[in-house]
Amino acid sequence: MLKWLIRRQLTAFEQKYGYDAGYVHELLDTDFKAFRMYIRAAKLAYYTRDVPEAVHFCVGIVVTASEDCGPCTQLGVTKALERGVPADVLQAVLSNDLARMPEDVRLGVRYARAVLAHAPEADGLREEIVARWGPRALIALAFAVNAGRLYPTLKYAMGHGKSCQRVHVGDLPVAVVRGAAA
Repeated sequence: MLKWLIRRQLTAFEQKYGYDAGYVHELLDTDFKAFRMYIRAAKLAYYTRDVPEAVHFCVGIVVTASEDCGPCTQLGVTKALERGVPADVLQAVLSNDLARMPEDVRLGVRYARAVLAHAPEADGLREEIVARWGPRALIALAFAVNAGRLYPTLKYAMGHGKSCQRVHVGDLPVAVVRGAAA
């Protein structure tokens, strides 16, 4: 009965967001314990203490895009738009146009890219994040980095990452700059 309810929720999610969650269905059908572990790990993305919501979303999107060929990034963009992150900010983040980003978002994006690159600049950016928003904000952004990699990496590792797509912000396609610090 529980699996039936979860399947219905997954299907509703897929329909709402136009997203193929086949890998999550496979987890559920193959090993309920593995599914529960995945759900627990995914909760990292919801720890947002002391971080502006737009910054948190943008960090997650940068990291997801570094591991993804479109569908997971699109999902993050769609959810960010739903929560009120401005389209022009998301376009700037996806194209790595630092000059067009608000200062807070720029800090988060620079931090995410430095972490992905294991770059020495990450140290100063961590200090700036703690000075601006506090130590819980740094934890929230570190969790966002980890959670941003979870979905596309698991999807690809399980053999479901074969469908690439162009990312759109609203109706506008955006050329995504992937990877670490540029």
